[in-house]
Amino acid sequence: MIYIAIIIGCIIGALIGINAPVIPYTYSTFLAIAVVAALDSVFGGITSVLKKNFDLVIFISGFFCNSLLSIALTYLGQKLNLDIYLAALVVFVGRMFTNLTIIRRYYIEKWTVKLEEKRKSMGQ
Repeated sequence: MIYIAIIIGCIIGALIGINAPVIPYTYSTFLAIAVVAALDSVFGGITSVLKKNFDLVIFISGFFCNSLLSIALTYLGQKLNLDIYLAALVVFVGRMFTNLTIIRRYYIEKWTVKLEEKRKSMGQ
């Protein structure tokens, strides 16, 4: 069943990609930093779910505020002829790696506990 969903998703993505308008070069930096900020929020949301302290209002406000702030920094940097967006990029990517580390550790610990339980049940 999952394979059918993956195939359908790939077909829909390809059709959208073929028919989607091309983003002009002047806006590509804005879109890139907004996507990184949104991904940072998504990884933060997953981490919050694993820590059992997820709040939808905080997630949505962070998602849009991070994206808008990063776009505003990029715009300000272009007006000042500085690459300020690099600072936001470093911060967001750093936080993404931190959240990914938390997610990875959570699932590795969960997996090792299952293996230990399985090993104990087979040994007895």
